[in-house]
Amino acid sequence: MQFAAILLKDMFMPKKKTPSRQTTQKKAKPFTPPEFLVDLLEARSPTGHEYEAQAVVDAHIEPVVDADRKDTMGNRFATVNPDGDPSILFAGHIDELGLIITYIDSKGFVYFDTLGGHDKTMISGRRVSILTKQGIVKGVTGKRAIHLMSAEDRTKVPETHQIWIDLGVNSKAEAEALVRIGDAAVYDQGFELLCGSVGIARAFDDKAGAYAVLEAVRRLATGRGKLAARVTAAATTQEEIGTRGAITAAYSENPDFAIAVDVGHATDSPDCDQRKYGAFKMGGGPIVCRGPNINPVIFERIVAVAEKAKIPYQIEAYSRPTGTDARAIQVAQAGIATGLLSIPLRYMHTPSEVVDLADVEHTVQLLVAVAKSLKKGERGAW
Repeated sequence: MQFAAILLKDMFMPKKKTPSRQTTQKKAKPFTPPEFLVDLLEARSPTGHEYEAQAVVDAHIEPVVDADRKDTMGNRFATVNPDGDPSILFAGHIDELGLIITYIDSKGFVYFDTLGGHDKTMISGRRVSILTKQGIVKGVTGKRAIHLMSAEDRTKVPETHQIWIDLGVNSKAEAEALVRIGDAAVYDQGFELLCGSVGIARAFDDKAGAYAVLEAVRRLATGRGKLAARVTAAATTQEEIGTRGAITAAYSENPDFAIAVDVGHATDSPDCDQRKYGAFKMGGGPIVCRGPNINPVIFERIVAVAEKAKIPYQIEAYSRPTGTDARAIQVAQAGIATGLLSIPLRYMHTPSEVVDLADVEHTVQLLVAVAKSLKKGERGAW
């Protein structure tokens, strides 16, 4: 009995901890994402309905820049050193993928079309936030359950008209009291950190790029130093349906140089054939595009500045006009010397896009350094 008592005491009494390598190491400080970026990522701004993102831009940018304006496309512009020479435009779009209500049936189920290029396999079973005149209305996308499908139907991707939004109501009248035809929706999925500086959001495309261009101008405004150039950041609208905001922004600004910032495919995840798509890794720095859509003068300047400042970068070759604001800006007016930076991203156009925020920060740093490198009289003719 005495032996048993000693044994039990030994088992259950707290033991003295001996320091290990793990416990003696200092814990890494948790990564804190920039408030401005998080606000943009949380803003619901389906293409053509960019109101919440516009409000975020206004709140963070207007108080610090020399000049700001908006236009009839919903673009936002922020300028520092307005009398500078040469002029450079940074552009990133604030619109995101969404849904637009097209029909309400007799039972109150809501049907929709897509805003931007969706992967239809991703649409059903999602919580959504609908932007209405009265505020946000919640819903969930639904389709026929897999148990009620034939074996053949289970292999098919449903068409948009075979998916609906369920508001939890019982009639058309109840649904119409909440939403209207033409109201837009986004997936109800916010930003969070995954690991370290790697984050998840439904709309890093292209809130990350919009943040980068606006933050670059904000930093130039607050710590200007020697800046010869006039620098304008444009938060553009309706990129997802044809770079429409960039078309008018480039026309009204007509700068000497421009750099569009968007997201690009990180091909370091499984099942990406790098022979077809190139080798780009998340955490490797912004991707600098090279090809017919890109002015060689601004391309060489971006690379030279990155190397001088020891900012990591990757190079992408693109054989045709890119699917970004750069395609519209390059051919505006008499032509604009345009470059393109892409932030590496995994799982593009899904509700859970993944980005390393270190790449976003390096993009901001590169934009600031390029702006400061420009000298009076420089142009992009070649």
